[in-house]
Amino acid sequence: MTISLASKFVPVLDDIYKAESKTARLDAAVRPVNFAGANVVEVFKTSLVGLGDYSRASGYKSGDVSGSWEVLTLNKDRGRAFSIDKMDDEETLGQAFGTLASEFIRTQVAPELDAYRFATYAGWSGIQTTTAADLSSASAVLAAIDVAAGKLDEKEVPNEGRILFISTGIYRLLMGAVSRTLSNEGRFDRTLQMLDDMTIVPVPQVRFYTAITLNDGSSSSGGGYTKGSSAKNINFMLLHPSAVLQVTKLAQPRIFSPEENQTANAWLFQYRIYHDAFVYDNKVNGIYLHKATA
Repeated sequence: MTISLASKFVPVLDDIYKAESKTARLDAAVRPVNFAGANVVEVFKTSLVGLGDYSRASGYKSGDVSGSWEVLTLNKDRGRAFSIDKMDDEETLGQAFGTLASEFIRTQVAPELDAYRFATYAGWSGIQTTTAADLSSASAVLAAIDVAAGKLDEKEVPNEGRILFISTGIYRLLMGAVSRTLSNEGRFDRTLQMLDDMTIVPVPQVRFYTAITLNDGSSSSGGGYTKGSSAKNINFMLLHPSAVLQVTKLAQPRIFSPEENQTANAWLFQYRIYHDAFVYDNKVNGIYLHKATA
């Protein structure tokens, strides 16, 4: 019975995460990394010199090449268990347990993953950024984004594939810059999906901080995350997906029926996710952070 239930619930949970997570689109944009059997992977980085003059007498000039290993270690192992009494579930026509499972992924897991990843990228040493500033008009937002794009251009970050993650409040300001005339249509749509070939992804401000504090969950009524004590709101983050690595070694929901649960006559739902996020040392220029003053 457990296997049957898991086969029904797991795909639904995956769909919920993909629909609700803002950073899930970056999962497929990175090269797969195998952490099987370990929590560490080493990435080989190379450094090369440029061209030199070719001599018809002596041929090619020798060039230096150096290499080093970048060590990436998974650090975030999170989980939670919930129990729903068999009678409580039965008397709600099975809605109590089904609602718990889906709502937990949608309202707790996806937001925490986003918040952790954005905070990790924002706090990574060497990324491009600017002095904290508040944006209060569409023109100011556009000017700040132009600066960000220009900074990535200067560092020769590829134009194709850039993603502009932007707080929902700043996104609303940006919508104010949109002017359209729709003929023979009774609607006015200011939805923005692209800006200068950059994909726009609005992010709720509660997931968009320069730092977060993860609650250890030692209390049954406490968990999740909060804004870091000295953190700032992020206005927007322009990045190229090749600059980051999002690794999930384990994301496993487990479901036990009341008959299998050894401690209570209740449905038991357990969820564990072992993951982390990184910025490649050689690609820190692929991220530009614009943060608010508070």
